[in-house]
Amino acid sequence: MLPALPSFPHHHPLLNQCRQVLKEFAPSPAPLIRRAEQRVPFLFRQLATETPLNRMFADAIAEGEFDDFEGRTLRLEIDGGQPGVTLGLWQGRLRFVYGPGEATIRGNWSAFYQLANRKQDPDQLFFQRKLIIEGDTELGLGIKNLLDSLEWSLF
Repeated sequence: MLPALPSFPHHHPLLNQCRQVLKEFAPSPAPLIRRAEQRVPFLFRQLATETPLNRMFADAIAEGEFDDFEGRTLRLEIDGGQPGVTLGLWQGRLRFVYGPGEATIRGNWSAFYQLANRKQDPDQLFFQRKLIIEGDTELGLGIKNLLDSLEWSLF
């Protein structure tokens, strides 16, 4: 019979350190997602992306917070290009778009995770070059500032 493993409370310092090491040094899931992305038709990826985003930002869209970005496109890329997603706003709805964006925000999984969960200030992620804006930087910064000003949660 195997000895019982010690149980730690969820906020134990050792567990927190292990989580940090895994987040920082675990291999990126990008190759697996890339393969899946190649096999999933565009229409299904579009449906899976648009509905949750529009639900998450419904209040801000209805209040006109996104109006300045009508007809504009932004690409989010992880680990240098793929996987990535291009989003646009048309007729008051966020849309999944095929192709490049006017602006691109590029970074690694850890940086996007920190951004999505508000674990680190977005400006700090950009100043540390963990996230990079290319193309129309004014558009990229405008969207970054908008998302930073809204109350939202990815998880």
